[in-house]
Amino acid sequence: MKIPAELLSTLLIGLSLSMDAFAVSVSSGIAIPGLKPFYMLRASFFFGLFQFLMPVAGWFVGGGLAAYIGPFDHWVVFILLAFIGGKMILESLRGEKNKKAGSEGAGPGGAGDENAGPEGAGRGGIRSLWTLLSVSLATSIDALAVGVSFSLLDQGIWLNALIIGVVTFSCCLFGFEFGRRLGRLFEKWAALAGGLVLIGVGAKILIEHLAAGK
Repeated sequence: MKIPAELLSTLLIGLSLSMDAFAVSVSSGIAIPGLKPFYMLRASFFFGLFQFLMPVAGWFVGGGLAAYIGPFDHWVVFILLAFIGGKMILESLRGEKNKKAGSEGAGPGGAGDENAGPEGAGRGGIRSLWTLLSVSLATSIDALAVGVSFSLLDQGIWLNALIIGVVTFSCCLFGFEFGRRLGRLFEKWAALAGGLVLIGVGAKILIEHLAAGK
């Protein structure tokens, strides 16, 4: 069965947006030995919930802008997605450099401490509700701009946001287990791949609109 192009784009966007939360899940699975399934389920739920809510908020904000930027909305969408994707790539590469520097000065409370990153912030790491809420918000901010882009493209939001939320929830559940088993290496590549996919989706939308003469 062939997947509709719009649904496929939403799935790819959902995968891309979930990569930050996925990376946190992987890191938490590594940094917190014996992390209980309850905490993994709760964290995955919050990550998915915020990724659902942010596009909805962006969609309602973007609706008021559509009448003014309709003639060049495809450029706006491309710039938004390219910016988000580029930011993810730069942060993944910067994080790898910081990780290498931290490993040289690792020690209790030092740059190499497992509690230095967002996944280890706070006494209980991801097990702390306040830490979980702050990390969920931080990893979902980019989805706000995606919601704006859905509005500019005159696409419905509820199904798209639900898909993004469910994809994020599923990826994070996998990420926790993945982190427990395989280590930190994939954390960098997850964010890098997510950034490249977002840029690719933005380029696809731009090319389609230019080809259609819009």
